[in-house]
Amino acid sequence: MHHVIQWSGGIGSWAATELVRRDHPRDPITLLFADVLIEDSDLYRFNADASHRLGIPITRVCDGRTPFELFTQRSYLGNSRIAPCSQVLKQKPCRRWLTEHTDPADTVLYVGLEPGEQRRAPAVTAGWRPWRVEYPLMQQPDLTKDDLLAWCRNAGLEPPRLYRFGFSHNNCGGLCVRAGQAHWRRTRDVFPDRFAWYAQLEQDFRAKHGNVAILKHRRHGQTHPLPLRDLHTGPAVASALTELDIEHVLRLLGLGERPEDRRRRLQVRSPAKAGDRAG
Repeated sequence: MHHVIQWSGGIGSWAATELVRRDHPRDPITLLFADVLIEDSDLYRFNADASHRLGIPITRVCDGRTPFELFTQRSYLGNSRIAPCSQVLKQKPCRRWLTEHTDPADTVLYVGLEPGEQRRAPAVTAGWRPWRVEYPLMQQPDLTKDDLLAWCRNAGLEPPRLYRFGFSHNNCGGLCVRAGQAHWRRTRDVFPDRFAWYAQLEQDFRAKHGNVAILKHRRHGQTHPLPLRDLHTGPAVASALTELDIEHVLRLLGLGERPEDRRRRLQVRSPAKAGDRAG
């Protein structure tokens, strides 16, 4: 049996490979990697280190276009709802390789979905027919991402740096159009140049195609496009308060003042006596 791992360069596909190799030590294994050309540089370092440790070369396929080149050619901006880059730049090159080099009758595909991603499995399985798909990590329901990262380090490998920076996945260099606002804020903070590049590409696209954006936000019950350049001016957060605002709030709450001043401010005067009012 030929075992083909859908290798993403992330911790899930690495762990899935370790489990497959453990269960099928004598069978051929292929690490199939679709390069979208905007990956973080450390992904390639991890690919090389992991390939060396596993003793399995990585089979790279590539469409030749970046996601934004695809969006421009199709006049459609990828977003969390529809991301043509996933299908065109990853699935199609991999399917082409599978068609040319494997037989579905004696080939199993493996995808490194983690236990918390079960809801994605049915669509993935359907999308790869006629090849059979298995999910090794889902057979280990107690494994967390922290467990996988610790396992990787214990195996002598340094995990991809995006995990250390707080990203949940190591794909597209932190520029995944499927991600939400929190993810993009992290990209803005960790990779400001990379974020600025994508924000400008998005603005160029908007200039030609109108009010569209990678992100969305809701206001007054309505959903609106949220351009990356306006992400910092999204829904108000506590950090947007000025120092004067904070001082005013603290003063109203009686915080940040001396105990004797607070007692004086909160002192309740006794009603004046009847004799005091006469006169």
